[in-house]
Amino acid sequence: MMFLQVIILLAGFLFLVKGADWFVEGAASIAKKLGIPQLIIGLTIVAMGTSMPEAAVSITAAINKNAGITIGNVVGSNILNIFIILGITAVITNVAIQKSTLLYEIPFMTVITIILLIFGITGSEVTFIEGVIFWILFLIYLGYLFVMAKKGNDQEEAEAKDNPVWKCMLLMVIGGILVVKGSDFAVSGATEIARYFGMSERFIGLTIVALGTSLPELVTSVTAARRGNTGIAIGNIVGSNIFNILFVIGTTALICTVPFESKFIIDTVIAVLCGVILWIGTFRHKELRKPCGVVMLLCYVAYFLYLCLV
Repeated sequence: MMFLQVIILLAGFLFLVKGADWFVEGAASIAKKLGIPQLIIGLTIVAMGTSMPEAAVSITAAINKNAGITIGNVVGSNILNIFIILGITAVITNVAIQKSTLLYEIPFMTVITIILLIFGITGSEVTFIEGVIFWILFLIYLGYLFVMAKKGNDQEEAEAKDNPVWKCMLLMVIGGILVVKGSDFAVSGATEIARYFGMSERFIGLTIVALGTSLPELVTSVTAARRGNTGIAIGNIVGSNIFNILFVIGTTALICTVPFESKFIIDTVIAVLCGVILWIGTFRHKELRKPCGVVMLLCYVAYFLYLCLV
């Protein structure tokens, strides 16, 4: 049985790597053909596509009357997205930060995380009305992206294959399916292996399941950065975190009240600190460099040790 779970885990990683490769290739090609800034592609299509595992896990849990998993999944994923994914990406290569990301998107991500914290502290749950508030903010965010796309003032140019549109779309669809299914396999295999070794449900939720649902962002961002598509790399993470809170938690709250246990307060505070550290670390040089990436990875090690002790 353990051998089977290892095979499932490895299959998940294989699907993720190839799926992310095709997804980024398709997205970058479409951005180039349509004259859409790569930043916008990263903040919308790529971000939403790679956030689908979080959405699927949370919404399915809500339908099955088990919405308690939602906060841990989203908050854990958002922490991983910044500390681990951007940390690893920055160690591999310097990641350019667009001016709009620095001035608007990172602060917006931090503010909505604070709003989530306030919702959790005040009522120990995210209610239907608060879900509506998240959805209103999500629509405002989409409107902002639309304005950004219309301006088209992103001058970043990256290498992208001149594929026909149908092939770009096919690559994105197949790549997206492989990414999501690969994440499913990876989460399933890793969770069973963790349970075999007697790890707690909370620990599994905040680390392994969160990592599993964040694997698409990890592989997509590292792949994008290595290809030179840094607009997709950083935009993907920021967009995914915004999408996770506003769409995933917002939609789940519209289905049923989402319980916010007191133990998640510290986790959400750490998620807020992630945004602050990212902003401070990129403000001076307008890019995410290796030293900041190392600091982020060390921060996650400290957080992981905290989870092991509580």
